Amino acid sequence: MFGRRKKLDKREQKPVKVFGRRIRDLLLRRGGGGEAFYEELEDLLVEADFGASAAVEIVDELREFRNGKPGGWSREELISDLKNLIRPSLRIADLSPDPDKMTLYLVLGVNGAGKTTTIAKMAYLFAQESPGKIVLAAGDTFRAAAIDQLEIHGKRVGARVVRQDHGSDPGAVIYDAINSAAAHGDKLIIADTAGRMHNRTNLVKELSKIDRIAREQLGKENDYRKILVIDATTGQNGMRQAETFHEAIGVDAVIMTKYDSSAKGGLVAAISRKLNLPFAFLGRGEGMEDLVPFNPEAYLDELLAGD
Repeated sequence: MFGRRKKLDKREQKPVKVFGRRIRDLLLRRGGGGEAFYEELEDLLVEADFGASAAVEIVDELREFRNGKPGGWSREELISDLKNLIRPSLRIADLSPDPDKMTLYLVLGVNGAGKTTTIAKMAYLFAQESPGKIVLAAGDTFRAAAIDQLEIHGKRVGARVVRQDHGSDPGAVIYDAINSAAAHGDKLIIADTAGRMHNRTNLVKELSKIDRIAREQLGKENDYRKILVIDATTGQNGMRQAETFHEAIGVDAVIMTKYDSSAKGGLVAAISRKLNLPFAFLGRGEGMEDLVPFNPEAYLDELLAGD
């Protein structure tokens, strides 16, 4: 097992075109059975960002399922069996705010993952679904550009922005945002945070402090969730980010940005399977409308499509 995973790890960075089409080609070439078929299927899963561990697990489960049955798979049978193996781990996070409570979404993620843009898209979406006062908290005080960008987005979507100067205490910004929202009768706060993964110890300490402040200020009567934003194009680095943030303060939902189901969609299944984290949205473009609620069946249909 270890040797097989080591071999697969070396192939994680290879590009993949359309995953479902390559499965179809594999069946035509290998007939849906035999060790060569299973090994190539593992490679395809790794190249589609399932990661070595999940790829080995899924193929081993397929082997066990097929054991003793005559012949190989038809394409329809293999796609159906893959869906049945992947589907149970896929969970949905409904982030619709409760209108009777104050809600804080603390948005996490490394720099460059698309946190600030995703915050704007979330604010736009919630404003369309349930118009009301939305507050954006500029908690990434280590990057002046992030504060300015959030203010621009706030004006664009009609949300008030709570900010402090560049270099200020991020926890103080979250504190101010919660108290300001309470004073103005605002119901939804979406807060940005820093993502300096090159200094993990300081980042974890900072996030733990913000988490403590948020819990103390909101109280149990309000809603507080931590949302992790991951760039789908980062491959298995996305898995490592999910592990780091989840271990640090706990993640309640994941949003995948720059999502392309035909190439890197396996990362969704890998994170779901390994960390049991639900997905809320997939970011599929640059427009404000391009934040799509996660739908497991649609995800599987796109991932395994042959064309």
